[in-house]
Amino acid sequence: MSYQKRTALALAAAVAGPVVLMSAPTAQAAVVDVDYRCQTPIGPKGAVSPIDIKAVKSGSAYKLTMSFRKGVSSSPVELGKGAMNPSAVIELGGAETGKVQVSGPPNAAAVPAETPIRISDLSGTYTPRKSGRVTFTPGVLTIKALGTTTTCTPKNSPGPSLELDVTAVGGAGGSDSSELPKTGPLDSAMALGTLGGTVLLTGAAGVLWLTRRGGAHGGTSGGRAAG
Repeated sequence: MSYQKRTALALAAAVAGPVVLMSAPTAQAAVVDVDYRCQTPIGPKGAVSPIDIKAVKSGSAYKLTMSFRKGVSSSPVELGKGAMNPSAVIELGGAETGKVQVSGPPNAAAVPAETPIRISDLSGTYTPRKSGRVTFTPGVLTIKALGTTTTCTPKNSPGPSLELDVTAVGGAGGSDSSELPKTGPLDSAMALGTLGGTVLLTGAAGVLWLTRRGGAHGGTSGGRAAG
């Protein structure tokens, strides 16, 4: 490389200076050990299973996937293919509270008797109602098989498997069911009120009256809306 080129590169670097990207992470994920205690038709059972929760953004919502890395219970009899249906809840914390229901497909292969039941990935949809950092923690697991229901509850108060910065639909301040969403520039010319449980819609008539009045130049106002 010539002296002139080296000098030009050095000057460019000095002017530009170091580029440092400083931004808070939008998501933090971890595998957490969940100590499940299961109430089964033949008595209590339990096991510790490492679990992770992942989120993939889809429009204004997120697809959540809850993955089990170890079986949490067993059956005294063989479970034939498709005999078991798992589901669970993911507990929300942080910016908002609540639960997200997740479920998975029936077992793709037979599960031998007295063998730890491996749970397939469970998935569900989460739509933010408030903006901020939300935590996702594994909750109660339910296994339905052969007409019976087994409920497995975390007993070790596991920490969140996922923390995610989310934005609620309609703005950073979160959603409020008492507010009506604005849909476009005509909102300022439309009135939507609720009186004694009766909804009064006057927007269409108001826009029509304004349009006709704007089209009349010094003439009479024949487009006045009735009522």
